[in-house]
Amino acid sequence: MKTAARGTWAAYAIVGAGALLMLAPFWFMFVFATHSRTEIFSLPPPSWFGDDLLANLKILGERIPFWRNLGWSLYVALMSTGLTLLFCSMGGYAFAMFEFRFKKALFALVIGTMLLPSFMSMIPTFMIMDVLGWIDQPRALYIPGAASAFGIFLMRQYVTSAVPRELIEAARMDGCGELSIYARIVLPLLKPALGTLGLVTFISSWNNFIGPLVVLRSPENYTLPLALRSLQSPADTEWGALMAGAAVAVLPLLVLFALASRQLIAGLTVGAVKQ
Repeated sequence: MKTAARGTWAAYAIVGAGALLMLAPFWFMFVFATHSRTEIFSLPPPSWFGDDLLANLKILGERIPFWRNLGWSLYVALMSTGLTLLFCSMGGYAFAMFEFRFKKALFALVIGTMLLPSFMSMIPTFMIMDVLGWIDQPRALYIPGAASAFGIFLMRQYVTSAVPRELIEAARMDGCGELSIYARIVLPLLKPALGTLGLVTFISSWNNFIGPLVVLRSPENYTLPLALRSLQSPADTEWGALMAGAAVAVLPLLVLFALASRQLIAGLTVGAVKQ
C-alpha cells in the first residue's frame, strides 16, 4: 500500500512539474506585458506584475494599428471556421452516405493532399490570388482553405460512426429533402466533431503567419501574428509592448480552449450515436 501511494505521489509530482514548465512561458509573457523594456532586461527579471500595461498598450497602438489588426484576425478566423465547418461537413456527409462514380478515387485524392508539405502550395496560391485580384485582401486567407482535407476526413469518419444509414433512409421515405436531412438530422449529430474541427480551425487561422506574409501587403490589413512580428527590429524593439500584444492575442485562445476543451475531447474520440 505504501509503495502504491508513493508511486501515485511521484506521478503527481512529475505531472505537476511538467505543468509548471508548460505554464511558465505564459506566466512570464503576462508579467512582462506589465513592465517596461528596461525592467524586463534587469537582473533578476521581474516575476510579478508591474504598472506599465497601459503604457505598453499605448506604445503598441502608436507603432502599429493594433486594434484594427486584432479585428482582422478575428474576422479571418471566424470566416475560416464557419466556411470550413460548412464545406467539410457537407463533403464528409457526401463521402459517407452517398454513392457516386469515382467516389473512392476522389476520397483518396483528398487524403493524398494531406501528404503534401504546406510550403509547396505557397507559390501556386499566390499566383491564383494574384490572378483573382485578391492580393492584400483578407478573403485570400480564408477562402482557399475552406474545404480542408483534414476536415473532410474527420467529418467522413464521424458521420460513418455516428449517423445511422437507416435514419437517413427513413427520413427520405418520409419525403424529407437532402438539404433538410443535412440540416435537421445530420448536423445535430455532428456537434462533437464540429466543435473539434471548429476549435482546431480557429486556432490554426488565428496563429497563421505564413499565409498573411505571402498575400498581405498593407500594415493596416495585417493579422496579429504578422503585425506583432513587424514590431521587432535589431535595434529598437519595445519588448514590453510586444509582450502586451502577445498577451492580448493569446487571451481569446485560452478562453476558447477553456470553454471548448470537453467538446474537443468528445470530438476526438469519435463517439457513438446518442441513445
